[in-house]
Amino acid sequence: MNSKSVVTKKWLTLAVLILGGGTIFKLPYLKDAFYIPMMEYFHLTHTQIGVALSVYAFIQTFGYITSMYITDRFSKKKLLPIALGGVGLLGFYLTTFPGYYEILVLWALFALFAELAFWPVLIKTVRLLGDSNEQGRMFGFLEAGRGIVDTIVAFTALGIFQWLGANAAGLKGAIIFFSITAIVTAIISYFLIEDDVIQDTDEHGNKINRSKMAFDGALKALKMPEIWVVSFTIFSVYSVYIGLTYFIPFLKDIYGMPVALVGAYGIINQYCLKMVGGPIGGFLADKTFKSSAKFLRMTFVLAIIGMIIFIMLPHETMNIYVGMAFTLGYGAIIFSQRAVFFAPIEEVGIPREISGAAVSIACMIGYLPSMFAFTLYGSMLDRTPGINGYKHVFMTMIGFAVFGLIISSYLVKIVKKKRAQEQAQVQAQEQAQVQ
Repeated sequence: MNSKSVVTKKWLTLAVLILGGGTIFKLPYLKDAFYIPMMEYFHLTHTQIGVALSVYAFIQTFGYITSMYITDRFSKKKLLPIALGGVGLLGFYLTTFPGYYEILVLWALFALFAELAFWPVLIKTVRLLGDSNEQGRMFGFLEAGRGIVDTIVAFTALGIFQWLGANAAGLKGAIIFFSITAIVTAIISYFLIEDDVIQDTDEHGNKINRSKMAFDGALKALKMPEIWVVSFTIFSVYSVYIGLTYFIPFLKDIYGMPVALVGAYGIINQYCLKMVGGPIGGFLADKTFKSSAKFLRMTFVLAIIGMIIFIMLPHETMNIYVGMAFTLGYGAIIFSQRAVFFAPIEEVGIPREISGAAVSIACMIGYLPSMFAFTLYGSMLDRTPGINGYKHVFMTMIGFAVFGLIISSYLVKIVKKKRAQEQAQVQAQEQAQVQ
């Protein structure tokens, strides 16, 4: 295969991954664009929505233990379409507006398909598409592309919601649209994604037990401390990221934002910012900082300072558009972090043959906040209504950002040490050649 064909194949694969990544999470994270309608038509409180998301996160987190094995064992050509199709089919049942306990079961099943079978496979595939100098940009393009798909799909669903009367029928129509989109994407993925080339013989021609090889790779990844440092860096980013969700009810409760504008803001907050944060984060990490770890450390500093300023603002007397601009600006910082927070896996030198296991560990620890943060933030708002409850949420976000600054600073030290070792090896080889 010539170089032009290789490049074409790489970008086609990335495009399909972007399409899948931009559609599969619309139903599990229905609250992004329809938080208020979910409360009204599913008869849920802040805490109950938080619990549903925590159930999702519980299955997600412990599912990643299993995905350490299956991600390197089975082909993406099978896993990605199954995951997308499964989420789409579950969405049709969601249109019956099931009760609270049925919703908890549905969100658990969403997690099995979207997180166990889909997300680690997607991240592994993106990592293997780019070399060590492209990681920030590849993940940045992924995040930006997902933002484009997210925005188109979510605004279309919001349009359907409004067209059908911004009521229960409208919400049902939006859910059906999300379901059909996921199933169509599953079909596209099946026909356009290539099968994995899985080695089944060793260098001596002996047959390899693929299950044992995947299991051994998982054990090897678990024993690498570098993976755990990257994982807790992701943990910190994601803890702050979850807090962005509560900018949506904050602007409605404190600034009196209309429900229709709340939906549009939610889409911009959760999806459009990917188009800004993704490419900017990837470019700065690769070109300016020459290190995703250094970029993450700097953005944690910005996140801490920005939220301290935001808490001190006179929200009761401020113009709503100033509040929107500030929260969206803050969200852009966090999304620039999200764009590159998997990239340090390459920087710390994780072997590519155990990419699936390494990504699964990073996801398991990194997304752990989903198990408690939604419930934590939601309970703060239910327990202390009004501006003080939101300030509690924002101060907690600062705490997570401080933890992120500490752990990312340690990550930078690991990367520096690895690069120094690589440089010493190169110099030693050059001296040996001279002699």
